[in-house]
Amino acid sequence: MPSAVRLPPPLIALSLPAVVPALVAALLMPGGVADAAGKPEVRLSASQAGTGGSVMVSGSGWRPHTLLTMLVCGQSAPSRGVPGGTGSCADADGRAVTTDARGRFERALPVAEPPVPCPCVVHVATATGPKARADAALQVAGHAVEPLPAQPGGGRLAVLTAPRLDGSGGLLTWFGAPPERTLVLTVGNVGTSAVKDPVFQVGTSHGVFAPRWEERRWRGTIRPGQRARVVLPVSLAAGAHGDHTVSLKHGGRVMAEQPWAVSRPWGVTLFRVLACLVVPAALFRAGTVLVDRVRPPGAARRRGGPRLPRLPVPHLSAPRSHAARPRAPCPSSGAPDPASPTLPWFTPDAGPGALSAPHDDTPADSETGI
Repeated sequence: MPSAVRLPPPLIALSLPAVVPALVAALLMPGGVADAAGKPEVRLSASQAGTGGSVMVSGSGWRPHTLLTMLVCGQSAPSRGVPGGTGSCADADGRAVTTDARGRFERALPVAEPPVPCPCVVHVATATGPKARADAALQVAGHAVEPLPAQPGGGRLAVLTAPRLDGSGGLLTWFGAPPERTLVLTVGNVGTSAVKDPVFQVGTSHGVFAPRWEERRWRGTIRPGQRARVVLPVSLAAGAHGDHTVSLKHGGRVMAEQPWAVSRPWGVTLFRVLACLVVPAALFRAGTVLVDRVRPPGAARRRGGPRLPRLPVPHLSAPRSHAARPRAPCPSSGAPDPASPTLPWFTPDAGPGALSAPHDDTPADSETGI
């Protein structure tokens, strides 16, 4: 019986570290290492289909448990991707699919006519996480076909510094004027050709709402390897307040985002409070004036009731001193003293005559007892 072949101890020690990891990987993930490490791929069950039909889309090489979107896009090619963005795709008839643990998927996609002519592709891209995409050519039967537009130059801009918003609000903004800022950032040309007068898209969004895009042209030329400082105006609607986000897009991709916290226009609130106080007061005043004008002239006297006749008030003179007091006439004369007051309840004919204040002819020395 032949004896067993024995390996020298050094060879056994060298072979174990190389074999064990390979065996563990083969047992745990059979065929998954190649799929995960490969490039994302998309395959179609048919290269041509009519509107209303469907094709089976399968893929491999994607990240495990990743959400993907599938769209039929026009004016595209697998070598160029989708230059016009998802605006050239049939978004309403798209589908979503999640890859399995090996990065594979398979799902039926309804065929619909995109809003632009063919050549068409089935565009598959990641919806969450790092960006990845893959395209497969599809001929939509009965749809118009036109040549692809000329491919733009090799210039490509990239943001080199963090964007910032310069400016502040003023008195008019406090009373509801549109808030305005200036978006400042530095971009560089990482492509192979110059970029002349690039057109940026500046978007503003509030909360979870989609951005509202506006085109802003920057005048200048950025050569390959050069950088430039870009300054773009940004504005919001009148009376806007709260947390906003400013986005910058160029070439169909978002380059930068910057938050913008806008304070509430308290001047508008103050104006509304004053209006609630002034307007009712003005209406009340106008109402009282109108009532006074339409009221009859004698209504005020009738409303007050009858008035009593005014009685004459007797004139009482201040008492005079003893030294300046005039001498009273003799009572026997019967002539009234014109300086003495007449009481209102006596008449000259029925009264007892003129009344005079009492007086004393005694000298001053006798009054003091000297």
